[in-house]
Amino acid sequence: MRALVIDDSKAMRIILKQILQSVGGTSVEEAGNGKEGLDKLKSMEKPDVVLVDWNMPVMNGLEFVRAVRGNPTYRTLPLMMVTTETESSQMGKALAAGANEYVMKPFTKDVIQEKLKILGIK
Repeated sequence: MRALVIDDSKAMRIILKQILQSVGGTSVEEAGNGKEGLDKLKSMEKPDVVLVDWNMPVMNGLEFVRAVRGNPTYRTLPLMMVTTETESSQMGKALAAGANEYVMKPFTKDVIQEKLKILGIK
């Protein structure tokens, strides 16, 4: 599994990378904000999944999801929001913008693994 983790928290990127590697991630790239994430997408082999935080500087996760869904190359790319945004209205915005799954922080390895299964990734 190839993955891209986008989060402005280095600690969160490390945690998610370790979880993904423990469940079969062979290549996990990282970015610190949505703009870096878009740049990384263009330079890497197309990932099997992208895990993206909502609240980040430069370009937030919702803007990233909208940008990705606006590009025909990535229209079917599985996107998972992993965020502290817990209001159902925020979840609705993310899903309406094109996120496939939504995980609220804090989370466990089991939650990430279950969401990957739902997305058909493993």
